[in-house]
Amino acid sequence: MKKKVISIVGPTAVGKTALGIAAAKKFNGEIISGDSTQVYIGMDIGTAKVTPEETGGIPHHMIDIIHPDEPFSVADFQQHVKSHIEAIHQRGKLPIIVGGSGLYIQSVLFDYHFSEQRRDRELTEQLFQQIESEGPENLYKRLKQIDPEQAKKVHPNNHRRLVRAIEVYELTGLTMTEYQKEQQAESPYDPFIIGLDMERAALYDRINRRVDQMIEQGLIQEVQSLIAEGYKDSQSMHAIGYKEIVAYLENRLSKTDAIDAVKQNSRKYAKRQLTWFRNKLDVNWYCLTEKEAFQQMQLILNDLAGFLQRESE
Repeated sequence: MKKKVISIVGPTAVGKTALGIAAAKKFNGEIISGDSTQVYIGMDIGTAKVTPEETGGIPHHMIDIIHPDEPFSVADFQQHVKSHIEAIHQRGKLPIIVGGSGLYIQSVLFDYHFSEQRRDRELTEQLFQQIESEGPENLYKRLKQIDPEQAKKVHPNNHRRLVRAIEVYELTGLTMTEYQKEQQAESPYDPFIIGLDMERAALYDRINRRVDQMIEQGLIQEVQSLIAEGYKDSQSMHAIGYKEIVAYLENRLSKTDAIDAVKQNSRKYAKRQLTWFRNKLDVNWYCLTEKEAFQQMQLILNDLAGFLQRESE
């Protein structure tokens, strides 16, 4: 019988954390962060890490496990999370992956087979330096030449995905499109994927309010501390919420423009997340409204109970 794994996905700020904790409390679960940036120590506010008060005593994994200048690939994430899933099941509990990093979550649920060759840190830094000095246009043109299908899915300003697509080709000889087609379609687990969505205006309002809250909580000071520790040029600092504040601290943007840029980039990211999850995963979608959040959460938990009562294949 396949092991059951729950995953809660959706755009940033939609309410995944609250649902994950409610599900973990009701079904004796433990939470695994499915966010590619929450692994970094010291990057707390900008990655919207759950606070100790919010956890309600529920164990959370894949948070604060490496320093911001340490490389951490999808393959690293997959290896760590698979170990956590096994350990959580051995404790007689339910693993619940909560997050918005689609490829990372998919790599676990469908057991992606990665090249034996690790990421080449020198190549990664070289590609990011090229973007820094020339802008992303030349690298994006190259991606369109070697993998036009992938180029349609990657925005030139999504530097991490752009670099990763070039890296895969350089290190494996396969385009990202070919690479993904080689992955198996059937999951080694018995997964139930819950997708949270929200009417666009309401979601964007939540994103804007969350960014304002991050500023109030000390996001600028957090970025200053990371720069002081020598992490300014680390790959992790290209994340939304960090690169814009770095630009402000270097007087390339005003404070107002930097905050607006965080909001705008977060909204664009939310849109890309929704597109990705709809195209790539078999998701059970639920559209939330702020007025009926409690009733909707009960509906989701009831559906989840029904899934957990069914026998695995």
